[in-house]
Amino acid sequence: MEEKILNLLSEEYPDIDFTASEHLVDDGILDSVSITGIVATLTMEFGITIPYEELDEDNFNSIAGLARMVEKLQA
Repeated sequence: MEEKILNLLSEEYPDIDFTASEHLVDDGILDSVSITGIVATLTMEFGITIPYEELDEDNFNSIAGLARMVEKLQA
């Protein structure tokens, strides 16, 4: 799942290095605009709804966090 998300987001957002840090939000690599786009991309790709309570920096700080969130919402 991590590889699929990394490939998808790298294609959609080529200017963002998703492997640069395990703290993408905390390090300022992702901001609210990019997070909004990521939510839309993941929603369309995986057919999930990402509720407000999942918009936590722990879920968006890394590809691993995003993968855990997507897998949880698919279950």
